[in-house]
Amino acid sequence: MIGRLKGELLEKLPPQLVIDVNGVGYEVEASMNTFYRLPETGKQVTLFTHFVVREDAQLLYGFYDREERSLFRTLIKANGVGPKLAITILSGISTSEFVRCVNDGDTASLVKLPGVGKKTAERLIVEMKDKIKALGLESSDEFQLSAADGPDMASFEPVSDSRAEAESALVALGYKPVQATKSIEQAHKSLGAGASCEELIRVALRSMVG
Repeated sequence: MIGRLKGELLEKLPPQLVIDVNGVGYEVEASMNTFYRLPETGKQVTLFTHFVVREDAQLLYGFYDREERSLFRTLIKANGVGPKLAITILSGISTSEFVRCVNDGDTASLVKLPGVGKKTAERLIVEMKDKIKALGLESSDEFQLSAADGPDMASFEPVSDSRAEAESALVALGYKPVQATKSIEQAHKSLGAGASCEELIRVALRSMVG
C-alpha cells in the first residue's frame, strides 16, 4: 500500500499528475478539488494516496489532505460507486455541499454529476448518512473547497492550449464531449484568453453543477 507521496510536481494534466519521488515518476489521478490546491510544477508537494490494484491496471489516486481521502474511501464502498465516479463526485462538489445533499435528501443536485443517475443518488443518500457521521463531516467546516471556490487562481501559470486540456479533463471526469466543449467555451469567454486550464475547469464545473 502506498499511503503518501512527497516529491517534485512534474506534470499537471487534469485529472492526472506526475510526482517525481527520488527519481521515480508516479502517475496519480486526483480530483479537481486537489488540483486547485497544488503548487506550480517544479515545486515540492505532498499527497495522501489510495492504491487500487485491478486485473488490468494498478492505479494511484492522490488527495491534498486526509479528509478528502477518507471521503473517497467511503464513497467507493457505496454500492455502484467506483474510484472513477468517486473522483468525479469530488471534482464537482465540495464536501460541505455533498454532506448537505445527503442530509437533505437532495438527489436533484447529485444527478447533475456525470455518472450519477437517480438510483445512484438515492443509494448514496441512504448509504452515506451514517458513514458521514462516523467521519465527523456532518458539521465540519474543514475541506470546503469546491469548483466554485479555491485559492487565487492567479498563482497558477498559464499553459499552452489550456482550452483543449480543460476539455480533455472534463471528458476524463465523465462529461460528454459536447457538454465539455460548450462549458469550456463559455468559461473562456468569461475569463478571457489568459485563463489557465485550472481556471477554465473551475468555472465550467460551477456552471454545470452549481
